[in-house]
Amino acid sequence: MQAIPTSIPDVLVIEPKVFGDTRGFFYESFNARRFAEVTGVSTSFVQDNHSKSARHVLRGLHYQIQQPQGKLVRAVVGEVLDVAVDIRRSSPTFGQVETIILSAENKRMLWIPPGFAHGFVVLSETAEFLYKATDYWAPEHERSLLWNDPALGIDWQLNGATPLLAAKDQAGKRLQDAEVFA
Repeated sequence: MQAIPTSIPDVLVIEPKVFGDTRGFFYESFNARRFAEVTGVSTSFVQDNHSKSARHVLRGLHYQIQQPQGKLVRAVVGEVLDVAVDIRRSSPTFGQVETIILSAENKRMLWIPPGFAHGFVVLSETAEFLYKATDYWAPEHERSLLWNDPALGIDWQLNGATPLLAAKDQAGKRLQDAEVFA
C-alpha cells in the first residue's frame, strides 16, 4: 500500500499492492498498521457502508457538522468520480476541491479526513461503493453542500446529462451559506 498526495495535503490517494495472475487478483484492501505508516494517520474506523447506484446518480456533497467523519472510500464495481471539498475555514485550502476517478479496475481508494464534504457521481452503468467511516452516522448533524455551487466549480463529468439526486442533495447549501468547521 502506498499513499499519494493530492493538491489538498490532507486528502490522500491510497494504492494497494495488487497481486494478479491468470486466475485473477488478490490485494489487502485495508491494514490499520500499514495505513498509519503510509498516511501518518492513526484512526479507528467504526462503521462500514456499501452503496449501489446507477449511472448519473450523484450522492453528496455530505458532511456531519458534529461527529465529523473521516472516510476511506473505494469503488468495487464500476467507476465513480469521487469529490472532496475542504470546509475547514481555518485551512489554507478552504473551499478547494479534489476529484479522482475510483474504479474496480484501478482499485484506488481515497482518504478524506474529518472536516471535508464528500460526494461522488457514477460514471459507469452501475457502481458499488464502499466507505469506511471514523464516526457513526448522525442524521441530525448531516449537512449537504450544493453539488453545483458555482463557487466550487466542480466538473462532475456528466457531459450534459442530468444527475439523479436525493431531495437532501437538491436542497444543499452553497459554501458561502453553509455551516462549516472553524
